[in-house]
Amino acid sequence: MTKRIAIVEDEAAIRENYADVLRSQGYQVQTYANREHATQAFSLNLPNLVILDIGLEQEFDGGFTLCQWLRDMSKTLPIIFLTARDNDVDTVSGLRIGADDYLTKDISLAHLTARIAALFRRQDALKQPLQQEQLLTAGPLIIDNQRMSVTWQSQHVDLTITEFWMVHALAKRTGHVKNRQQLMQDSKIYVDDSTITSHIKRIRKKFIKIDDSFDCIETVYGMGYRWNECHAS
Repeated sequence: MTKRIAIVEDEAAIRENYADVLRSQGYQVQTYANREHATQAFSLNLPNLVILDIGLEQEFDGGFTLCQWLRDMSKTLPIIFLTARDNDVDTVSGLRIGADDYLTKDISLAHLTARIAALFRRQDALKQPLQQEQLLTAGPLIIDNQRMSVTWQSQHVDLTITEFWMVHALAKRTGHVKNRQQLMQDSKIYVDDSTITSHIKRIRKKFIKIDDSFDCIETVYGMGYRWNECHAS
């Protein structure tokens, strides 16, 4: 069954460029220039994935409002923010209100389509039986590559696709430092240092929510980050 993707972007040239690329990949694509038109359409029929800008015409944070509304409509609908705004506040806000990923517009179209495919793959994998050979274990951490999911002390950690690949990149080489460039390469994102820092902070908070003694992700100043061996508390 063909996947349906909605793009909510107020700049026509950018909107149609993304739409053309995704249609060439075999997706059905609907485009909307503002929150009002998107909301009207989504009220009748939700797509399989939504790509949102934050600023929509006269609404500076219209994408945030739409994301919250969509998340109320569906807890599982994949939502990607694709925006020029790459500061910490916007990144954290976008992820906090329920987006699955937060990407900046300097990402290549090839990487964007890879992220979309990854979200669909994760959805499809969740319907499949668990395969032990797809598991990576590091103490109380279990990473399921097939389902792109992470558990800590047997509890699910609600990570975005970006966060999943960052944790995977760190944990697969316990004790080894990954610099920001390596993390971007492994996570297939191209952002500035502050955005990487924001993702790491967000990841830590999600683990600490489960285990307030969590301290496995170490910042190695001037070098990057590493995952240290941890034990269940």
